[in-house]
Amino acid sequence: MRIAMWSGPRNLSTALMYAFGARSDFDVMDEPFYAPYLAATGADHPMAGQIIAAHETDPTRVGQDCRRSGAPHLYMKHMPHHMLPDFPMDWADDCVNIHLIRHPARVIASYAAKREAPTLEDVGFLRQSEVFSQLGGIVIDSTDIRARPEPMLRALCDAIGLSFDPAMLRWPAGPRAQDGIWAAHWYGTVHRSTGIDSTEEPLPDIPESLQPVLEHALPYYSGLHRLRLSP
Repeated sequence: MRIAMWSGPRNLSTALMYAFGARSDFDVMDEPFYAPYLAATGADHPMAGQIIAAHETDPTRVGQDCRRSGAPHLYMKHMPHHMLPDFPMDWADDCVNIHLIRHPARVIASYAAKREAPTLEDVGFLRQSEVFSQLGGIVIDSTDIRARPEPMLRALCDAIGLSFDPAMLRWPAGPRAQDGIWAAHWYGTVHRSTGIDSTEEPLPDIPESLQPVLEHALPYYSGLHRLRLSP
């Protein structure tokens, strides 16, 4: 089984990668199209030069790597907005495609704490909606997972025909060998974790300057939220 987990940033996506990576039957890949995206767009992201230097930047070669096999299963963490129009997507046609969503107010607040003034493209909701329309698949909401980690992970495993492994619930603190080099900037919280955090706080207040991003993102989130998996 090859799982393509499509998620915008600040979405619990790294914690889910660690949950699947804690299983003995999974290899994991961390945002393999990030370096090609940065190389093609010149986007001013933290550590962009280091990311481009350390990771493969040819999207065709990355797409070929996404077809690899080693362990019985492969889990790939992908950001939808990394998939530029001319990047290959055929590798995903025979994947189990899962779409992880989170309320945009939470995403925007968390992203802005790491990189100033995120745009609608940065938070990924439009492109995620497009990828879902193209590939279909299962939708899960990070708030549901944080509220009930084990029931939601069991429900997800059932939905994709995979046996649940209790190892998914706990992992040792610290970085992973599979982390992208960008982990030094983005993964501080998850590196301190040993499992999926508990229920989230109330929705944060979003500053006036970022209200247009929130207003544009909400319809895309709401459309996917209506389709989400529940335990």
